[in-house]
Amino acid sequence: MATVVHLGDERSAAGLRLAGVLSRVPAPGTEAEALAQARQGAVLVLLDAGVAARLPPALLREAAAALSPLLLVLPDVDGRVPVPDIAERLRTQLGLSA
Repeated sequence: MATVVHLGDERSAAGLRLAGVLSRVPAPGTEAEALAQARQGAVLVLLDAGVAARLPPALLREAAAALSPLLLVLPDVDGRVPVPDIAERLRTQLGLSA
């Protein structure tokens, strides 16, 4: 059976559990270990932006680049971690920003 794993805050975890998602709230400092465990058996890992911000950048890039499991970073429900401006990033990459 396909498994979806969520790593994030308790409030998001409670809602996602109602939808049948295996949700964990990693303690500070254990985010990398929790991500490694989640990647072992999941087909999709939902990662809260707050948890993603506490991961080493190289580890987050490696997990995002992997073909399996898929990794999706969700916006922080409390707004503590700003959501990147994707439109501005694309304009910059395409050389369209001033």
